[in-house]
Amino acid sequence: MPNPITDIPAAASDRALAHFSALLEFETDCWDTHAALEAARASDAPADFVVLDVRAPALFEAGHVPGAQNLPHGKMTARRMAEFPAGITFVVYCAGPHCNGADKAAVRLARLGLPVKRMIGGVTGWIDEGFDLASGA
Repeated sequence: MPNPITDIPAAASDRALAHFSALLEFETDCWDTHAALEAARASDAPADFVVLDVRAPALFEAGHVPGAQNLPHGKMTARRMAEFPAGITFVVYCAGPHCNGADKAAVRLARLGLPVKRMIGGVTGWIDEGFDLASGA
């Protein structure tokens, strides 16, 4: 009987290691982002990353990751991004897995030579993890 899991064999361990390790260079998740934000708040040291909500301002105001800044991907210019500390890592997110706004933002930031990771799940994932949203500008 056909088995959709094993009909195509799993990759060799060395290939799987390379693939999944590479994913972690490009993505973070809501849980890790939440933990890093909490750790930054608990210490007096400045965070070494900035969370950017790339949705429209009205959506940001309705509910966003606490501590995130609103910067739609279309406004990510070299001039605007120069306002952030050099070498800071950007964590971008949008509405959720059905939205590619975070991917568009990541492309813009990468083209500007800036370090970037996408927070998989976006707002939907944040809520699914049980984390609260902040509201307002």
